[in-house]
Amino acid sequence: MGLKAITPQVTKADLAHLGAGEVGYIRKMRADEVSRCFPEAPDIDPTLDLWALFGADGTPILLTDNRSSTFYKAAEDELRTVSLH
Repeated sequence: MGLKAITPQVTKADLAHLGAGEVGYIRKMRADEVSRCFPEAPDIDPTLDLWALFGADGTPILLTDNRSSTFYKAAEDELRTVSLH
């Protein structure tokens, strides 16, 4: 008797909710990217190093020029953090 392979079916919706409320990611951003993710943000000096915290589903949470602030906010919201490069 042979073994039957099981292929799990993961939908896009399943992936979108993976880590929701548990995982956040931190990403360095350029000033010209800010308006796309944070439309309410004012014009920003293009020479600033900016850091953003996003929810696992890509929801913007925080934009700052201080990387440490993203970790503090994630801890406050009880999110495990990952960094994207």
